[in-house]
Amino acid sequence: MNTAAAFADFRTYPLISALTAVHTLADRIQVKWADGRVSPFHHQWLRDNCPCPQCVYTVTREQVLEIVDVAEHLMPENATVDAEGCLCVDWQDGHLSRFDPGWLRAHAYDDESRAERQAGKPKARLWHSDLQLPVFEYQALMENNDALLQWLLAVRDIGLTQVRGVPTEPGSLKLIAQRISFIRESNFGVLFNVQSKADADSNAYTAFNLPLHSDLPTRELQPGLQFLHCLVNDADGGESIFVDGFAIAQALRQEDPEAFQALCEIPVEFRNKDRHSDYRCLAPIIALDAFGQVSEIRMANFLRGPFDASVEQMPRLYRAYRRFIAMTREPRFRVMTRLNPGELWCFDNRRTLHARNAFDPATGARHFQGCYVDRDELLSRILVLQR
Repeated sequence: MNTAAAFADFRTYPLISALTAVHTLADRIQVKWADGRVSPFHHQWLRDNCPCPQCVYTVTREQVLEIVDVAEHLMPENATVDAEGCLCVDWQDGHLSRFDPGWLRAHAYDDESRAERQAGKPKARLWHSDLQLPVFEYQALMENNDALLQWLLAVRDIGLTQVRGVPTEPGSLKLIAQRISFIRESNFGVLFNVQSKADADSNAYTAFNLPLHSDLPTRELQPGLQFLHCLVNDADGGESIFVDGFAIAQALRQEDPEAFQALCEIPVEFRNKDRHSDYRCLAPIIALDAFGQVSEIRMANFLRGPFDASVEQMPRLYRAYRRFIAMTREPRFRVMTRLNPGELWCFDNRRTLHARNAFDPATGARHFQGCYVDRDELLSRILVLQR
């Protein structure tokens, strides 16, 4: 059974195991599956998730029911498995709910089902200096959705990819970025030109060494994906350097838990200012998700303001900060390579820190173009391609 139209979703849910028994208890309905698993569903949860056209608008597949409009202690009159294997619940107020078993199993919240779902969620694949860089061909990504999906999965799970065979005309980057979604504009534009110029409004637009950093840590939401497309690279120097910020954070957590905790707890202000703008964000360098896993690294020493911490915390913060930066310089974490014309980097800006060696503009031209796409757009595109 695979009945996407039967419930409020655009996805499909294959039948993993059939429903074999239903028992109505005081505050829940307990179902048994053919594989022996038992799943309880509270009455409120079932009524809240009723997929019928009265509860969900069939065009948008968005809920119109609000649970507060249903009696808090609503009970079922009857609960059965129908001829098509669906759970049918007749409620005391006369409402009828019908649940597809594939959908119901996918959302079951018994301990075993929740653990199974958690284990199946995408996980970051941490990498070090021996990374086998995922490389993709531009033409395949532009023409083939299967190739596109493999690329996006690599960006999501590894956080660093290279694309080759990209046209070197200015503006070509826009086309491949839009294969994911719309581009996030910033004060540097939709596409920004990374080249040395006298009137620079960022160290990125100089020939200086640029230390490992994330872009725009000065924003409440750092850009998710960053693209850097090489148009010309004739100058001596300017090699690209990358580290997996998540791998460094994990190593710090294991080797120096106190420093890790300090960088998770003590906020640091980052500032991005020029003649026309002044962006500031106060946040910890390491962010954790609801499960305590590292979800974001915020780092750019050249955009950092003076530390503002308590007298007791200041030495703790400096020790942790120095340790983190020192780790980014360790060879075990660093990948260094030179980008050639017609190649581009696409990486997770909230995970993968990037740097550039100094280059000599007197020896030749160096011109990259860049842009940003938010991480939400990447994840949405993956889910749509997987339908």
